[in-house]
Amino acid sequence: MSLKAEVIEKVSALLAAAFGLIAALAWNGAIQELFAEIFGDQSSLVAMFVYAIVVTIIAVIAVILIGRAAAKAKREDEIAATRR
Repeated sequence: MSLKAEVIEKVSALLAAAFGLIAALAWNGAIQELFAEIFGDQSSLVAMFVYAIVVTIIAVIAVILIGRAAAKAKREDEIAATRR
């Protein structure tokens, strides 16, 4: 792979990660506001732990679903490739 191609690949990966972080921060703010609506504006330790646990559960479920979708797409691609 040429240096130019490697640089483009790394920059695109970096940009994707940056946009992922921006999206995560946006969701974090939205979820925090939702919790503020539900629990009020108090920043109690219990509310913070509930928030962290709920966000972790959502993240784990999302990663599992995305992983399954990616595996399914990969299997479908492999099946299509063997039929050619």
